[in-house]
Amino acid sequence: MQLIDKIKALSTAYKKEFIDIRRHLHAHPELSFHEEKTSAFVAGKLTEYGLQPKRGIAGNGLVALIEGKNPANKVVALRADMDALPIIEANQVPYKSQNPGVMHACGHDVHTTSLLGVSRILSQLKNEFEGTIKLVFQPAEEKAPGGASIMIKEGVLENPKVISMLGQHVAPNLPVGKIGFREGMYMASTDEIYMTIVGKGGHGAAPDQLIDPVLIASHIIVALQQIISRNRKPYNPSVLSFGRFIADGVTNVIPNEVKIEGTFRNMDEEWREDGLKKMQKMAEGMAEAMGAKCIFEVVRGYPFLKNHPELTRRTRNFTEQYIGKENVIDLDLWMAGEDFAFYSQVVDSCFYRLGTRNESKGIVSGVHTPTFDIDEDAIEIGMGLMAWNAMNELSS
Repeated sequence: MQLIDKIKALSTAYKKEFIDIRRHLHAHPELSFHEEKTSAFVAGKLTEYGLQPKRGIAGNGLVALIEGKNPANKVVALRADMDALPIIEANQVPYKSQNPGVMHACGHDVHTTSLLGVSRILSQLKNEFEGTIKLVFQPAEEKAPGGASIMIKEGVLENPKVISMLGQHVAPNLPVGKIGFREGMYMASTDEIYMTIVGKGGHGAAPDQLIDPVLIASHIIVALQQIISRNRKPYNPSVLSFGRFIADGVTNVIPNEVKIEGTFRNMDEEWREDGLKKMQKMAEGMAEAMGAKCIFEVVRGYPFLKNHPELTRRTRNFTEQYIGKENVIDLDLWMAGEDFAFYSQVVDSCFYRLGTRNESKGIVSGVHTPTFDIDEDAIEIGMGLMAWNAMNELSS
């Protein structure tokens, strides 16, 4: 039997087992940096499959190695995130979240299940490949500073040293059975901007006696868009959006201060730094020129995610072999953020998308929504494909 057929046969044989695992994880979600029970569950499964997980990395993260023949030959890492979101689930399914106010609304239960499936499959096929596959179960993708950054600092890419890394993420916009790839820049850096415009409030009928922070804040919001349109290179994707504007006055009372909150997203680290400096200078300068003060704060998020071109090309080719060229599609740029980006900044990486949509079953909701769910046929595809891609990357 060919290796690809062995992997497909095992994926089919284990499909129900891993659908049950996914449902268990979905029913017991835990927030970022609080994945204690999830981590223990994963560790128990890895031990059951004959592996020796190392726990306590970045808090609840863990790592396990599958060593083939000649383990030092090459090391490929596979990553799955484990945390959930503070969302109340609206789905009426048997595996609905049992943790009120917490939900696996971004598919991390699928990612964890897929990687557990890889560990089950490849533990049985370790005589079929040379090198080592490092399984990385990561906490806290959804919350800054991101579990990936902490795991890197704590040495997850060392001992043994990782040469390349693969990540897989659900895609509710892609039909189940489809896989998406994009070479080069793919997802955006994510910084949060917080501004407080401090003026002098008072009665709306006496504007001459005030320093109106509402008017000043409005000018600043409009002016900051000029930095995107006139300072950024036109071919460099960038987004500046403000979603919160708090001016807590009333119809005839102007408040003393206004608070503004927004997000700045980019695909270029140099422009990211330059853009933030220019925004701070403009906001503070405009406020001062109008007699007010601007307190400008930035909460740094994740860097932009870049898919190594050659690695991505190879992985796409392996994927076409596994599910057929007609089922592999090109992805557009996505201005959302992902802390897998930290890995992509320091090691050759490929982050691809696993289709989970099925309109005939009513499975159409996007991630981070109370009705997100998947077509569970994606479990069989996800674990088999990741195993196949890892084994081929070791021999490439």
